[in-house]
Amino acid sequence: QGRVVESGGGTVQPGGSLKLSCTASGFLTRGYHMSWYRQPEGKQREMIASITHLGGNIFYADSVKGRFTIERDNDKNAAYLQMDGLRLEDSAVYYCHASPAYQGLDYWGKGTLVTVSP
Repeated sequence: QGRVVESGGGTVQPGGSLKLSCTASGFLTRGYHMSWYRQPEGKQREMIASITHLGGNIFYADSVKGRFTIERDNDKNAAYLQMDGLRLEDSAVYYCHASPAYQGLDYWGKGTLVTVSP
């Protein structure tokens, strides 16, 4: 049974940085597009960054472009989200999502909480 687990969340002041990790098990990330979503309290979940299975294409939502960087390391079966210049509005639960490039199941993590507070 495959799964992904997020880590690295926490509380940080505005302007600070955090790096989230998404560690996969039970499947190989090299066959999966990896994405980060976030869901602020009381709002809908939104995709903020994604990277194709071999890393050739990367997408960022306008809200995080220039501040966040998505990376992947297929040798470590993991993906990452480096978050710099954090703002109050970045506070949310951050989720990792793995979607198959070819066929198979997709996987959601349980999320990690990021709180940006003065």
